[in-house]
Amino acid sequence: SSLLTVKGKQLMVVVAVVMMMMAMVMTMVMMMMAMVMTMVMMMVMMMVMMMIVMIMIMMMMMMMMMMMMMMVMILMMLMMLMMLMMLMITMLATLLRSVLS
Repeated sequence: SSLLTVKGKQLMVVVAVVMMMMAMVMTMVMMMMAMVMTMVMMMVMMMVMMMIVMIMIMMMMMMMMMMMMMMVMILMMLMMLMMLMMLMITMLATLLRSVLS
C-alpha cells in the first residue's frame, strides 16, 4: 500500500504542471519587463544625447556670434584709427603749409 493514492499522484502532477506554467509565465513577464526597461533606457539616453548635442550646437552658435562681434569691434577700431591717422596727416599738412608759406 503506497502512501500516495492515484488521486494524490494526479494532484501532484497537476500542481507541478501549474507551477511550471507559472514559472514560464513569470520568466516571460520578466523578459518583457527587461525589454521594456531597456527600450525606455535607450530612449532616455537618446533624449539626453540629443539635449547635449543641442546645447553644444547652441554654445557653438553663441561662440560664433561672439567671435563675429569681436571681429566687427576690431574692424570698427581699425576704421577709427585710420580716420584718426588721416586727420593727423591733414593737420600736419596744413601746419607744414602754414609754416612753409
